[in-house]
Amino acid sequence: MAEKFQPLSVSKLDNDYDVIVIGSGGTGLSAAIQANELGMKTVVLEKEEELGGNTNRASSGMNAAETNVQLHHGVIDNVADFYHETYQDGGRLNDKDMLGYFVYHTAPAIDWLADHGIKLDDITITGGMSRKRTHRPASMAPIGGFLVKSLLEVVQKEDIPVINKMKVTKLLQDDEGKVIGVEANADGLIKTIHAKAVILATGGFGASKEYIKRFRPDLADYKTTNQPGATGDGLKLGEGVGAELMQMDLVQVHPTVQQDNPHVYLIGEAVRGEGAIMVNAEGNRFVNELNTRKICANAITALPEHSAYLIFDQGIRDHVKAIEFYDKVGLVVHGDTIEDLAKKLNMDPENLKKTVATWNEAVENHDDKQFHRTTGMDRGISKPGFFAIHIAPAIHYTMGGIHINTKTQVLDGNGEVIKGLFAAGEVAGGLHGNNRVGGNSIAETIVFGRQAGQQVTVYARSLK
Repeated sequence: MAEKFQPLSVSKLDNDYDVIVIGSGGTGLSAAIQANELGMKTVVLEKEEELGGNTNRASSGMNAAETNVQLHHGVIDNVADFYHETYQDGGRLNDKDMLGYFVYHTAPAIDWLADHGIKLDDITITGGMSRKRTHRPASMAPIGGFLVKSLLEVVQKEDIPVINKMKVTKLLQDDEGKVIGVEANADGLIKTIHAKAVILATGGFGASKEYIKRFRPDLADYKTTNQPGATGDGLKLGEGVGAELMQMDLVQVHPTVQQDNPHVYLIGEAVRGEGAIMVNAEGNRFVNELNTRKICANAITALPEHSAYLIFDQGIRDHVKAIEFYDKVGLVVHGDTIEDLAKKLNMDPENLKKTVATWNEAVENHDDKQFHRTTGMDRGISKPGFFAIHIAPAIHYTMGGIHINTKTQVLDGNGEVIKGLFAAGEVAGGLHGNNRVGGNSIAETIVFGRQAGQQVTVYARSLK
């Protein structure tokens, strides 16, 4: 289990590896496992004490198309639809080569996880998708913690060294500009570690006031759903060796974030995917809740109070285990009836009752005349009790980052490959366009984490 996984002490670190992976989230762990299984001597370096990075906070699932899991659930999908929907949802700003590689490698990524005993046997849906392709564990547990725990079990079994509280401060290059290792700081102890290749799997910059002010000053005062370590370290390391940054102004604001307390909690898209609606302070719906995150967030920001409420019942709650956690930490308002819930939210009870009745009719007829929602309509809001969570938009994901190609090789400003340097996951830009679809980031960590592990192996073998 993740909480029992013991990182190695710095004293156990060797001076030379085939591959150094920076970052211990889904991308870094996938890359390390894949490289290790291909015979590479690999080490993972993590600056935070806690392993798992932002992956720990992911809640909805992992998108994939044409999987056996979908067929077991009676869902017939095709990769071309996945491509076109993601391209459309990304404002047609996605790197087409990256997107093509991504969609065609999601089903193999689900199989690869299953081969390692990590089974995602249940499916749900997120905004911007036409079919259920968001894979998650059968327990319906939040994907992030489940994935980190499971991947760390594989890392432990394969004896891959992971060192935490070790911050990489510099990439080392030879006279020809090849990346040949790192300089890292562990509690003031500076270590130089050499390697044939380095993988940046450091995540995004959603918690970096410096980068947000530099590229999106309009979001400088927004709260973030990111873990404190998401400060763009990989971008700094990349810039230090001439890597090109791309689409850095494309920052995703997540529509459903509970931020009334000092601790900010992301309310996963699966809540809406399983049937919740959003209402304003008067108790009226105002948007198709499963439109893209960008459209939903903008609709909430346009409300006079800049916030809204998710409304759901016990039936929806039964399908999203994360709600138990939200309730435990005090985010969920309870009502015995819809009227009772409305009173607790200071809404007109008749109004909320009418909104829910109209919605239930839309679900029954599968025809949402108000906002033309077509997904997340498997069940209405009718099974007692009734619940609400107050939400507002917050910085969630950074679509921009280091410019890479489909082989995860890092490119400089001239489009030339920086030899020995690879990047994958949120640290890299280009895949998502101007809006990242829920469930695509976890898929990206596995698809491109694996690809990085494979491509560093190809590169390292070419040096022999």
